[in-house]
Amino acid sequence: MVASNMLAEIILLTGEVEAPHLSSMLHSHNSMINIVHVDTADQLSAACEIALPHGKNRRLIAFCTRAIVPERILNNLNGPAYNFHPGPPTYPGSHPASFAIYEKARKYGVTVHEMTAQVDTGPIVAVKWFEISPKMRFADLELHAYKFLVATFSKMAKRLATNALPLPYSGDKWSGNTSTNEEFESMRKITEDMDEEEIKRRFRAFG
Repeated sequence: MVASNMLAEIILLTGEVEAPHLSSMLHSHNSMINIVHVDTADQLSAACEIALPHGKNRRLIAFCTRAIVPERILNNLNGPAYNFHPGPPTYPGSHPASFAIYEKARKYGVTVHEMTAQVDTGPIVAVKWFEISPKMRFADLELHAYKFLVATFSKMAKRLATNALPLPYSGDKWSGNTSTNEEFESMRKITEDMDEEEIKRRFRAFG
């Protein structure tokens, strides 16, 4: 629970490429905030063990990461942690773009949500949708979604960097199957009994 709206630190759970750009967006709105970049669960645990001064708040933001955040870390934060998911609420889990292409979805999007112990189930605070081009392959869709996610982060950066109070919920709900890496790898396999149409469909969606 957040005792005040004073935000002292943001832990940014993301890749080496994204970290400096996302940090710059946050610092442009709050030059005094301490931003700690981590890209693994172990690094995150170590960062969270460092105590902040009394009355200061810490926020965790995950962006395009496959790292799983332990429930104990989420429970020990001052307020909600937020995840920037590169897929819409209809495609929770791993490799959402691949499953959207395979299922011939007509629209796609990105989701920002509170993090909970169970992956991609937390309350949603923002969703941005766009149409899927008929000729898109999974890599094209992933890149398009990535650009949307960066733009969404940019729009939310001021609020994330300057106010520790929880973000309001959007009212959107999760739906659909939560895909896994195992399911993704299974869908990449081609068997002798598949017809040409199925092979092409899987190649377009899973590579």
